[in-house]
Amino acid sequence: MDAIKMPTQEESALLESFSRLRAASRAAPYPAAETRGSWLNALERLLQENRQALVDAVSRDFGQRSSVETRLAELFPSLEAVRHARRHLNRWMRPARRGVSIWFQPAGASVLPQPLGVVGVVVPWNYPLFLSFGPIVAALAAGNRVMVKMSEYTPATGELLEQLAARYFGSDLLTVVNGGPELAQAFTRLPFDHLLFTGSTAVGRHVMRAAAENLTPVTLELGGKSPTLVARGANLRRAAEAIVAGKLMNAGQTCVAPDYLLVNDKDREPLLDEIRAAAKRAYPTLAGNPDYTAIVNDRHYQRLRQWLDGARQAGARVEELNPAGEDPAVTRKMALTLVQDCPDDCALMREEIFGPILPVVSYDKFDEALAYINARPRPLALYLFDDDALRIERVLKETVSGGVSVNDTLLHVVQEDLPFGGVGPSGMGHYHGREGFLTFSKLKPIFRQSRLSGAWLTRPPYGVAVEWLLKLMLRR
Repeated sequence: MDAIKMPTQEESALLESFSRLRAASRAAPYPAAETRGSWLNALERLLQENRQALVDAVSRDFGQRSSVETRLAELFPSLEAVRHARRHLNRWMRPARRGVSIWFQPAGASVLPQPLGVVGVVVPWNYPLFLSFGPIVAALAAGNRVMVKMSEYTPATGELLEQLAARYFGSDLLTVVNGGPELAQAFTRLPFDHLLFTGSTAVGRHVMRAAAENLTPVTLELGGKSPTLVARGANLRRAAEAIVAGKLMNAGQTCVAPDYLLVNDKDREPLLDEIRAAAKRAYPTLAGNPDYTAIVNDRHYQRLRQWLDGARQAGARVEELNPAGEDPAVTRKMALTLVQDCPDDCALMREEIFGPILPVVSYDKFDEALAYINARPRPLALYLFDDDALRIERVLKETVSGGVSVNDTLLHVVQEDLPFGGVGPSGMGHYHGREGFLTFSKLKPIFRQSRLSGAWLTRPPYGVAVEWLLKLMLRR
């Protein structure tokens, strides 16, 4: 006889927290706009009143995270999400009138966005604030209760958010939990009404399997190898500055970071010279530079080093852009590293890099570049540098990716009025703005019958009247 596995104390507390949230959602299934607005106001107060504490916690988790990056890439878009949702909330909640078939008039039809209930959010370590608050904003605006699982790689941030959630919200509205992989597995097995996971494609598959046991719908924000395509005639200096900014934000530990570079043979060296110069201007030093972020832990640092060693052994040319000639390894920092002529079977060309390493791939004809992108799994982002309107339109229509920025990097992600999400192995579903509100809502169709109705003609016992009606309805 198989032994019965008893839940751990952590798992029991997890289930108790979930049950409390579910009971609250059942007791108040449709919070008014004023109530939801008050929740968003509380979120804004949480962020504004604890800005420095949040910045410090993230930096402790990374070993050193740029304060400017945390404020710019985490606090600012989180606050923008709150303000955008609050500004549009009444319109999003409003029932939408729909047309009624001529055969069923006079009558009324509408769609009511209804809260789902309890939403689960699994947060990764790379942007622990923005990737928790972004989904929280959307879920609360839609009228749901929320339960958040923070990454074990960001314990300081997770502990702080757990305390702040308890301080600014009741345990029947927003709960933040912390724990390791076992707790994460138990979390994804809970019968949420929707589950949003941000992380790797490999873990995303496990999350989807766990959610399937409860038929829980999922939004998966994954990753992949996001290409940067520089076309002939593009402004190379402008492209280089944007590529360096996008690649080195958070030291490349960004799910939409430029993963590899596609450049025409004739522009290869001029563009790389511009990248070298741009990197030196942005980060003249590394080790003691407060603007340059460290790799989050030794495991990921060693992974990146091993992948570089593998590329070297395979014959690739590896160039570390270290302007001051320092040893940044003592602070777990890594210089921007250009990798040329890297074979396709190397880890750097197969796996999402998630670090400041930039493989460079040359092409001769533009069609070759498009074919290269389309021969690979669909990425979370695509970056195109080009001033030819027809060629830009062609890339937009002939490639498939989660999102695109033209003549810049990363910025499509922080537009609150644009949906954010992947496609295929880079994810499924969307959030941000109105799409986030809809993701965490059930669009309830409503039909209102009129006092004057011909529906009786379609009901048994069937006779001459229904035959006459069917002839009209099925006419060609």
